[in-house]
Amino acid sequence: MTTTSEQRADIGVMGLAVMGQNLILNMNDHGFTVAAFNRTVSKVDDFLASGAEGTHVIGTHSIEEFVSTLKSPRRVMLMIKAGEPVDAAIDELLPYLDQGDIIIDGGNSLFTDTIRREKYVTSKGLLYIGTGVSGGEEGARRGPSIMPGGSPEAWPHVKDIFQSIAAKVEDGSPCCEWVGQGGAGHYVKMVHNGIEYGDMQLIGEAYQLLRNYIGLSADETAAVFADWNKGELDSYLIEITADILTHKDEDGQPLVDKILDVAGQKGTGKWTVINSADLGQPVTIISEAVYARCVSALKDQRVAAAKTLQGPHNTFNGDKAAFIEQIRQALYASKITSYAQGYMLMQAAAQEYGWDLNYGGIALMWRGGCIIRSRFLGKIKEAFDNNAGLNNLLIDPFFTQAIENCQTAWRDVISSAVQAGVPVPAFSSALSFYDSYRSEQLPANLLQAQRDYFGAHTYERTDKPRGEFFHTNWTGHGGDTSSSTYNA
Repeated sequence: MTTTSEQRADIGVMGLAVMGQNLILNMNDHGFTVAAFNRTVSKVDDFLASGAEGTHVIGTHSIEEFVSTLKSPRRVMLMIKAGEPVDAAIDELLPYLDQGDIIIDGGNSLFTDTIRREKYVTSKGLLYIGTGVSGGEEGARRGPSIMPGGSPEAWPHVKDIFQSIAAKVEDGSPCCEWVGQGGAGHYVKMVHNGIEYGDMQLIGEAYQLLRNYIGLSADETAAVFADWNKGELDSYLIEITADILTHKDEDGQPLVDKILDVAGQKGTGKWTVINSADLGQPVTIISEAVYARCVSALKDQRVAAAKTLQGPHNTFNGDKAAFIEQIRQALYASKITSYAQGYMLMQAAAQEYGWDLNYGGIALMWRGGCIIRSRFLGKIKEAFDNNAGLNNLLIDPFFTQAIENCQTAWRDVISSAVQAGVPVPAFSSALSFYDSYRSEQLPANLLQAQRDYFGAHTYERTDKPRGEFFHTNWTGHGGDTSSSTYNA
């Protein structure tokens, strides 16, 4: 399609659900002219008559009209459901686009899909960006965290738009920077969401200890979270937890107490866990958070089991203020461990997929706008600024000391929860990982002996160089042939 005088939009957004509409309005606020299109075209007119009334947003009613309004190189941002709809939209757009035009997927796409799509689109002579956008409805409207990756040549053409609409930290730095090639942007967003799962589960376990073990009311628990939000745990999720706990239903009772304890999930946490297994990285806290949601979904079974299965029913009779502080410390130590695991995963992915990830820059992108934004992320950026080769956050002096300061409380809280029969899978998993990671000797030597015994999988020896593998005829009649492959 050739350039015409009608081309006046800086960018086009396809998909007018909540995120798409709010991003358009955000772009409009920052002086960019946006073309809007939706497959159900009546939504375009509804949007222009309501949220976009009085703006410079251009409503369009066909793909051809939509593309014809865009300045070259044309920038088309898809804000549609992940999966097949994205592939369908790309194929619809391609006939109307020219060499060098840019397709941007702003949804929660699986990073391997983004790798595939980037190769496909670039084979047609166009450029492709897969970008994570975090912050929900409010973030999209007022300033999200944006994590773009894909065709590097595309970045200069969208940088001004993305960095203008992104959230800003205290010094004005935007929570948006180029992440890397291929699926790097969507991968970092996936890990962000996995860490979000972990954060929410850890907060939930602290909440359950405060409500069900100590016996605080919803308002008292809200006050605890509000107080925690003034210190090391200052974050969006702690802040909204306090707000949620103060919200009353029409009868004046806490609304949270009337919400069914069955959690949903859309898949990004599961993707993180699956990929961590593929890369051999122990993101145990995210895994526990995913499976905790699965357990919550077994509501009918849990109700029935509660009538049969027995456990302790200890009541708390200690110093409430002291134990609340211990819970805070346990939450902080577990959170540090969770982020350490998330960064381990990203480092392994960078090596596996050939990405040059800026780990301090990722922490900066997460400082504002996104769901896991917190004061804590500034310390992560400092850690990587101080040591770009840092292979684990737990080894950074700040975090080493922070864990040491919290360790006694962390262990006491988990012990108390176990004795009281209060499930704390993420707290426990975090501590178990910490203890495993700091252990020079683990029982994997016995495990390897077992594997060699029943499967001739071989083992390495402590008195021989790494990389040499041995097999023992443990029974005296098993033979000396070892397995042809060595599987960790």
